[in-house]
Amino acid sequence: MGQYNKVTADVIEKLKAIAPNRVFAGEEINEDYIHDEMPIYGKFAPEVVVEAASTEEISEVMKVCNENCIPVIPRGAGTGLAGGAVAIEGGVVLCTTRMNKILEYDMENLSVRVQPGVLLQNLADDAATRGLLYPPDPGEKFATLGGNVSTNAGGMRAVKYGTTRDYVRAMTVVLPTGEIVNFGSNVKKTSTGYSLLNLMIGSEGTLGIITELTLKLVPAPKEIISLIVPFEDLNACIGAVPKVLLSGLNPQALEFMEKDIVRMSEKYLEKQVFPQVIDGIEAGAYLLISFDGDSMEELEQISEQVSEILFEEGAIDILVADTPELKKNAWAARGSFLEAIQADTSELDECDVVVPISKIASYLEYVNSLAEKHDVRIKSFGHAGDGNLHIYVCRDELPQDEWEAKCKAAMDDMYAEADRIGGLVSGEHGIGHAKQEYLEKCVGPVEMQLMQNIKKVFDPNLILNPGKVCYKL
Repeated sequence: MGQYNKVTADVIEKLKAIAPNRVFAGEEINEDYIHDEMPIYGKFAPEVVVEAASTEEISEVMKVCNENCIPVIPRGAGTGLAGGAVAIEGGVVLCTTRMNKILEYDMENLSVRVQPGVLLQNLADDAATRGLLYPPDPGEKFATLGGNVSTNAGGMRAVKYGTTRDYVRAMTVVLPTGEIVNFGSNVKKTSTGYSLLNLMIGSEGTLGIITELTLKLVPAPKEIISLIVPFEDLNACIGAVPKVLLSGLNPQALEFMEKDIVRMSEKYLEKQVFPQVIDGIEAGAYLLISFDGDSMEELEQISEQVSEILFEEGAIDILVADTPELKKNAWAARGSFLEAIQADTSELDECDVVVPISKIASYLEYVNSLAEKHDVRIKSFGHAGDGNLHIYVCRDELPQDEWEAKCKAAMDDMYAEADRIGGLVSGEHGIGHAKQEYLEKCVGPVEMQLMQNIKKVFDPNLILNPGKVCYKL
């Protein structure tokens, strides 16, 4: 846009006065700040990094940057996968990882108050010591809660418990102008005007900077059981999913995976967990299903009921992971899929579309056909219970120009087909700057204009996380 100013020595001094010993410029900046977990979307060096320690500091930083028309990029742990927390226009990266305190539990209202830099894993572990569960369960356990809320990251338990959005009751936000506001309240429901709280959730740091969160908790289930269910092929595997969901047995998690990615993950972990051949039949795809409840007796009854359904739908076998080690190994294999793919190729690009559950099998059949059409390797897995798919196009040994052309063609086809069957661009990773083109094609000009108008209301000078979601540079 060419509308932003550079960070001057005078501005740096003002920032240092606000955050002493936590302002870094030039060569002092750690290289990690120039990209997220998908370097394919570009590396962009900020001029300054401020590691903020309080809401008040962030407010003062925003006032300085707004007055001087300097872009500010909010950032947590940098584990994003869509280029959402990178400094496309330089400016100031404002990091919240030092704001990492669990402030207060409210046991009577089943909630917890946290700073945005608390890691998902740390809250999960701490809540468990109090007999509580924070249900959102994105694959990256060392992401910050502020980042999770900013992308509405869902995770594997969304099929039973819902997404991150369903667990945010209130937040403190610093607006791009430096004003401090509070959205929401520690209540279960509201019909009190427009929901600015929900507008912030999933806005990817383009409307305001989250500096405190009040999150809903639930009593932790006493027991959990997991089932590994091999099928001969993917169609039969995905075809069983609606029957499981209609059974009323309420799975906690319901994941699907094809054999190739399972083998890749097991090789990466150097541990075999999933059976390859059962009674002479080779497994082509798997469901990994978890149930939780108050007693193992209850879960064993559920397992028997769902086993009947799964066998009727063509399951080759059902393995019950009812010991801590078996459950750990099964979910460790599932949790390492991305790392396993990254280790098996030179570079990759990702699509995390969400499609109607009834369309998963036909959509994946289409996606697999694109590997031959575009002569690239494509790997996929995902959340069968909510239709969120993670699809990776692998570069392998392709030359740069050929890789870029083939990857772009495959992605164009994938997003177009998802749109055609009623899907959406992202289930949980967000738009960032990498997926803007597909968002625009999916929602159309009227909805894009509405989003841009909302952005202008919150951020008149367009300084906050520029070039992301709905505004292109």
